[in-house]
Amino acid sequence: MSLFGKILTALGIKKADEKPGQKPAAAPKPVGSGSAYAAARDKIEMPRAQDAIPVVDVVAKLEGLAAKNPQKLNWKVSIVDLLKLLDIDSSLQARKDLAKELGCPADLMGGDSAKMNVWLHKTVLQKIAANGGNIPRELLD
Repeated sequence: MSLFGKILTALGIKKADEKPGQKPAAAPKPVGSGSAYAAARDKIEMPRAQDAIPVVDVVAKLEGLAAKNPQKLNWKVSIVDLLKLLDIDSSLQARKDLAKELGCPADLMGGDSAKMNVWLHKTVLQKIAANGGNIPRELLD
């Protein structure tokens, strides 16, 4: 499982066997016209409400985990604290691996890990939101 997949699983956004952002496959759209087109069009299944990405209350989950944790962790500003709350490896190497997985620019992954951490924190929160997590707008900008 990918590192980001572990984050989504820990938050309850996806099951362990799903890929991030995985949605049910859409039926192919028929090409052409006439009665064959109409017959094919009528067989296409429209997405159902239960197929939508469920919204997970990430804030409540993380705030609850932070309240129970003996360390004072601030997941809203620190990727290390966010990973610690989710009981995921927060070592520099794990963060570098996650940054590579999410497409971090090479210039941010150089000697200064602070720049990479800032990029990584923002990107992880954006991707959590894109996968159904309710991340506050002020944390996404």
